[in-house]
Amino acid sequence: IMTECTSLQFVSPFAFEAMQKVDVVRLASLSDPELRLLLPCLVRMALCAPADQSQSWAQDKKLILRLLSGVEAVNSIVALLSVDFHALEQDASKEQQLRHKLGGGSGESILVSQLQHGLTLEFEHSDSPRRLRLVLSELLAIMNKVIVAHCSLEFPDSRDPPTSLPSLLPIVDVAEALLHVRNGAWFLCLLVANVPDSFNEVCRGLIKNGERQDEESLGGRRRTDALRFLCKMNPSQALKVRGMVVEECHLPGLGVALTLDHTKNEACEDGVSDLVCFVSGLLLGTNAKVRTWFGTFIRNGQQRKRETSSSVLWQMRRQLLLELMGILPTVRSTRIVEEADVDMEPNVSVYSGLKEEHVVKASALLRLYCALMGIAGLKPTEEEAEQLLQLMTSRPPATPAGVRFVSLSFCMLLAFSTLVSTPEQEQLMVVWLSWMIKEEAYFESTSGVSASFGEMLLLVAMYFHSNQLSAIIDLVCSTLGMKIVIKPSSLSRMKTIFTQEIFTEQVVTAHAVRVPVTSNLSANITGFLPIHCIYQLLRSRSFTKHKVSIKDWIYRQLCETSTPLHPQLLPLIDVYINSILTPASKSNPEATNQPVTEQEILNIFQGVTGGDNIRLNQRFSITAQLLVLYYILSYEEALLANTKTLAAMQRKPKSYSSSLMDQIPIKFLIRQAQGLQQELGGLHSALLRLLATNYPHLCIVDDWICEEEITGTDALLRRMLLTNNAKNHSPKQLQEAFSAVPVNHTQVMQIIEHLTLLSASELIPYAEVLTSNMSQLLNSGVPRRILQTVNKLWMVLNTVMPRRLWVMTVNALQPSIKFVRQQKYTQNDLMIDPLIVLRCDQRVHRCPPLMDITLHMLNGYLLASKAYLSAHLKETEQDRPSQNNTIGLVGQTDAPEVTREELKNALLAAQDSAAVQILLEICLPTEEEKANGVNPDSLLRNVQSVITTNTPNKGMEEGEDNLLCNLREVQCLICCLLHQMYIADPNIAKLVHFQGYPCELLPLTVAGIPSMHICLDFIPELIAQPELEKQIFAIQLLSHLCIQYALPKSLSVARLAVNVMGTLLTVLTQAKRYAFFMPTLPSLVSFCRAFPPLYEDIMSLLIQIGQVCASDVATQTRDIDPIITRLQQIKEKPSGWSQLCKDSSYKNGSRDTGSMDPDVQLCHCIERTVIEIINMSVSGI
Repeated sequence: IMTECTSLQFVSPFAFEAMQKVDVVRLASLSDPELRLLLPCLVRMALCAPADQSQSWAQDKKLILRLLSGVEAVNSIVALLSVDFHALEQDASKEQQLRHKLGGGSGESILVSQLQHGLTLEFEHSDSPRRLRLVLSELLAIMNKVIVAHCSLEFPDSRDPPTSLPSLLPIVDVAEALLHVRNGAWFLCLLVANVPDSFNEVCRGLIKNGERQDEESLGGRRRTDALRFLCKMNPSQALKVRGMVVEECHLPGLGVALTLDHTKNEACEDGVSDLVCFVSGLLLGTNAKVRTWFGTFIRNGQQRKRETSSSVLWQMRRQLLLELMGILPTVRSTRIVEEADVDMEPNVSVYSGLKEEHVVKASALLRLYCALMGIAGLKPTEEEAEQLLQLMTSRPPATPAGVRFVSLSFCMLLAFSTLVSTPEQEQLMVVWLSWMIKEEAYFESTSGVSASFGEMLLLVAMYFHSNQLSAIIDLVCSTLGMKIVIKPSSLSRMKTIFTQEIFTEQVVTAHAVRVPVTSNLSANITGFLPIHCIYQLLRSRSFTKHKVSIKDWIYRQLCETSTPLHPQLLPLIDVYINSILTPASKSNPEATNQPVTEQEILNIFQGVTGGDNIRLNQRFSITAQLLVLYYILSYEEALLANTKTLAAMQRKPKSYSSSLMDQIPIKFLIRQAQGLQQELGGLHSALLRLLATNYPHLCIVDDWICEEEITGTDALLRRMLLTNNAKNHSPKQLQEAFSAVPVNHTQVMQIIEHLTLLSASELIPYAEVLTSNMSQLLNSGVPRRILQTVNKLWMVLNTVMPRRLWVMTVNALQPSIKFVRQQKYTQNDLMIDPLIVLRCDQRVHRCPPLMDITLHMLNGYLLASKAYLSAHLKETEQDRPSQNNTIGLVGQTDAPEVTREELKNALLAAQDSAAVQILLEICLPTEEEKANGVNPDSLLRNVQSVITTNTPNKGMEEGEDNLLCNLREVQCLICCLLHQMYIADPNIAKLVHFQGYPCELLPLTVAGIPSMHICLDFIPELIAQPELEKQIFAIQLLSHLCIQYALPKSLSVARLAVNVMGTLLTVLTQAKRYAFFMPTLPSLVSFCRAFPPLYEDIMSLLIQIGQVCASDVATQTRDIDPIITRLQQIKEKPSGWSQLCKDSSYKNGSRDTGSMDPDVQLCHCIERTVIEIINMSVSGI
């Protein structure tokens, strides 16, 4: 079409714009041939009555009439406008219906009667009305055929005649019909030019009805050419039409053609052209439908043999190639300069650099060609491949854009290795890669970009050495910013070049160590960094293979870190630890990396372990300190986990000393990390996991709760109350105030109250003074408020320096013995023997604030001891094989391990139970307290008496007297700790109760320890023990549990106990019977109180016991028989004995106690028990 319409004159953009704006002045400047194309519209404007009645339009209309007056063809148009359009429309509508019935055939015509001559002669010999009918008839015939061809035949209903001719001839349908006639594009342009407001409607209609691939058919190409003519006539709308093309995913050739037309019109030499932007947007955009549509256009265009200049794809490729060649530094051959020539002129380079203003455009072109080849499947010609290689191996300036260009070029070489086909081209590539290695340091320093292409080179070399081709493919796709298919087999030649010519493994490792660390490494620095290279080399064990030390580099990089945490740091530390512990090969067990030294670790934490201005003294960031802490904890955990493997290899890497760990403020650092969780990524959670495993005493729940209180809103309010006086108190002033405590309490109170306003880290300098003077607070006369404030300060300090604080506190609370030098315990001593904590000054046991601190430390050291013994067990595991590798032990290698584990568990159980027993002893009143009238179980009984007795006022007074005492508060603190221990490990509760403890404490433990109900599970087992003492203790314990927990389970165990007592009655000797029943008979009262259904069984048991006793005392039958008789009567008629039950002689058991015979005493005890039961029942009723 483009060629057949070249001889015709089209409407110029100038004329079309004048028609759009009805600019009469511009129209007047048109030549007669240009004006003639617009006559239909101009004549209508001049003759038809306008809607605009303004004076200005009247003047313009006169000017239009003046223009038309000189054109002879105007008369013919005027004659056409005089036709009876209503009759014409009716005939046209009838003919349209007729053609619809005939199926689009060319039969009779209503518009035109029988033609006497041919259509052309008839047209020439006819008048204007008949000419109009002839054209209309022919146009309707073409439109009908087009509609039939598109299978969308639609006609207006005959009962609704059209009101105007445009409804009969929609302009979009007319445009479709004109595409099928000769010079149709020219006719279409004239039609739109005379109806300029229909431009967008016509274009959208033609695009919507167009083919998905316009280059595939003649009709598609004609449509594309027609739309190009329309856009040439109205160039301002060309890009909008292109947008319609992409929106509909039709006519891709048109989109490219319009872009080519636009590119030719714009004068853009240095910037990225519109063609590059448009095609890149289609292929690299997020719309997969558009990407597939345009990719199909590229693939189909390549498959056609007709690849001439008329093809839009060919024109696009040619334009891209011209743009590429336009920015090449010089047109140079791939021939490499001979070495002799280079030696002669060393300062002259045949490789001229890429201009700085062309770098961005060159990068855009490279990405576009990558997309065309990788996504759309474009196969480059030899010329395109040659020029692309020339561009890729050019040398840009040292700018951030230059770094980006080199990275893209390198990845494109990896992705499309077929671009390098000849030995000369391969040599050119090798020279360029060598230049990259040589210049990367200069590029990084000059451009200011941390992530340079040098790291990418190293990374790719490492991937090639470890044969991780999929990782290289991922790296290439990530750098190019597109997902393309790269076959691993296509990388074989590049792998050979990298591993054998450019980067041998030894060169890689030696070069990697010399790469400077990234300053202030954080997640904000993106791209490929030295850390990625070191990580891959560590994974492949290259450093250990070639005996290259990497420890110093890793240490320097850890020191140069900041928030937000870079995601590669934790994997780097993990793989570094693995390379320290695990040899690279079994044949060379010494091939490992060196760990970070203890002195280097201490340097990191310098200024954190205490001092006035903690943050000012820190040389390293909190990120570096947390990472080193993560390294130490992970190293120790990995060392224990690999003990067996290391023992088999006869290797024993050194673990870090306990003194080093004592100097690291672990809890302080963890607390700092808690406030930076968002910036530290997964480091905080990883540290918590390691802490819970290796340092459980730093993960006590109470501490976390206390810490929440310290760092919450209340703390913020306290900080607002902070005055200069609080800040001015020095540790020395606090020491002087403590020295004056025996005389003056006010000064100490004032200072420590001010200290409560300080934060935990600001309190660290005062820790030693506070702990060293705790023993002075045990003296009588020290106000309770001072003790409570010291406890509060201690708990705050416990959130930042628990381990150091505990050691200082334990040493400060040792008993002061004259002429005996106090031992200074260490952290290790206390972990080995946690019971040292309880060997404190006895006065602490009656000082609740300090006892609270002691119990906190005891709980922590019991947990620490468990972790210490588990670690010690694993550490000494490697010594076991040498001791047990004897003949005859095959198949029994697990036996020693099981034994050691059992011994460890037995030791821990003994340790925990000893702590519990000591604490229970502390709950007993001392001799002095007993002398003052304190009864161990009076506290509970007095409280119960408030409820059960008829004299509440007296009971309340006694209860208040006993509840407001230090012993009671200490008992509550101990019961809380025991409750936690029982819940954490129910076996401790079982062990302690199998060991037994004073029965005077049973009311306290059952009422004060909520978890005592778990004893119901093992009481049957305890009752079944052969020792009489354990059976007695079990029944006494059960009696209190039944009162506290009247549950169905308690009832069944109580019934079992009654049955056991009945059974023992028949087997025990007289002495044992007395020893068993005397302490257990009062428990039957509790059983009846908790469970009345047991009344009958218990009464029968009591009578049986009495009968057995009576039968054993034949000489005192006269004394015993009345008792048995009374028992029978009481059982049968208990209500009649209610008055007797209230008799004080029965209650107090003063009757018949003169006899010392055990059976007689037992009978009296039975009588008292029965009376108590009946008294309880009657009073209950």
